Order: sequence, then C-alpha cells, then structure tokens
Amino acid sequence: MPTWFRRTLLALPALALAASFSPARAQADTTRPSASLFTYRDGVLAGGFLLAALLVQPADDHYAQRLQDSSTQANRKLHALATFVRTTAAPGSYVIGTGLYVAGRLGKNDRMASLGLHGTEALLLGELTGFALKGLIGRQRPFVRPRNPHSYGLLRGFGGGDKYRSFPSGHTLAAFAAAAAVTSETSEWWPQSRWVIGTAMYGGAALAGVSRMYDNRHWASDVVAGAAIGTFTGLKVVRFNRSNSGNRIDRWLLAGSIIPTSDGGHALRLSILPGVSLGQMPRVR
Repeated sequence: MPTWFRRTLLALPALALAASFSPARAQADTTRPSASLFTYRDGVLAGGFLLAALLVQPADDHYAQRLQDSSTQANRKLHALATFVRTTAAPGSYVIGTGLYVAGRLGKNDRMASLGLHGTEALLLGELTGFALKGLIGRQRPFVRPRNPHSYGLLRGFGGGDKYRSFPSGHTLAAFAAAAAVTSETSEWWPQSRWVIGTAMYGGAALAGVSRMYDNRHWASDVVAGAAIGTFTGLKVVRFNRSNSGNRIDRWLLAGSIIPTSDGGHALRLSILPGVSLGQMPRVR
C-alpha cells in the first residue's frame, strides 16, 4: 500500500477523533433542559474541519489522480475493502440503526432502542442536509471528463444529474453521523469505553470516506465536508434528545410494550402517546 495512502487513512480518523471528543466532555450538562444546543466547542470543531477542508482542497486533483493509478486500482484487497466499508456506511447504517431500534423495542432494552432511533434520526437529518447541498452547489464528480475539481454550478445538482452531485460525500456523511451519534450516546452510559467505541466508529467512518475517493466518486474535500456535517448532525441529535428527553418523537417511538395475552401468548402493543393505543399486533407464542 503506498505511503501517501496510508497517511490519508491515518489522518482522517485522527482529525475526527480529536475534534469530536472535545465536545463530548460537555455532555454531562445535556441532561438539563436548559442546556444549550450549541456551545463554544462547536466553534472549535467547525474551525478544525474548515481548516482541514482548506488544506485538502488544493490537493483534490492530486489525490484523485493517485487513487486512480493503475497499480492502486489493481489491488484486489483495496477493492474489497472499499466495497465493504461503502456498503456498511450506506445502506448498512440504516439497516443497523433500524435493527437496533426494533430489537430494543421487542427486547425491552431502552438503551438499544434509543441508540437505534437517535442514530437513524441523525442519518436522516444528515441525508436531507447533504441532498440539499449537493443540488445547490452542483459540484462535478471526479469521474467526469475533463476532470475539474473547480467546476461548480448553482442549483446544477438538481437538474444536471448525479454527475454534478459531488459535494458533500453522502456515504461519508452517513458514516460520520452514525459514528458521532453512537459515540456520543454510549459515552454517557459507559464513559470509560468512549475511546474504544469512538476509535472503532470514527475509524470505520474515515475508511468509508477514503473508499469514495478510491471509487472515483468524490474529491478529498467532499469527504472532509461530509465528515463535518455528519459529525455535527450526530452530536446535535443526541444532545437535543438528552436535553429534551420528553420530546414528541421519543414519546411516539420509544413507547409501547410486549404484553401477555389471555391464551398464554404475547402481543406487541404500540402507542402514539402514552395511554393512546394503536392496537395489538398478532400474538407471538
């Protein structure tokens, strides 16, 4: 594996980890309803990502050329790794988030259900933001010829097709949104494991970003932007839900229970609001 490629793999998770763990220390305050959604640490985080984007942007074309080098593209292990992490990021993040939510509800595990729900909320919010920016900015993807990392067009992404929806990287955004949400949520439950979980989650998210560059779908600065938006989205969704534990979405989707039936089986009862039943699903024996 080329030295410059290894350095890229190491640089992305290091940036995300250093930036995202700074605001995590303030999360003890988020249990109070008066906790502010945005803090000065968010400014530090935003500044770090902005600086990274400014440093990376001039090298967009250089990275695109090197990653499409015949020797790099001929590496089967890199191809397999890129495919795996890309699929894990999207649609894998949605499958995992939904699975955790369903398993948590069925198993009466509030933490698991909360983790799945809030992680999926972060993904959806991030995707909507990313979709709007892709259409608005209209940046040309690196596979379009002639290759031009400076080709932007206002609103071009909405009418020009997928080839003009490069900025930001959607897969990277999804991966970092999931990583931020999971790390932030679990750091409250198991503070001592924050570095272990964070390293695994953000490291995997960074690999997803590099894989999109390897697949010639995004510029390096697209990946940094996706990482920034995803990280902010995940952190803010968890912080909001901690500060507003009785919000309507949580009351709707974290309510309900599995109840015994008169014939010895069990039924799943769902409710929109406490005490307002939607009815029972078929019983489970």
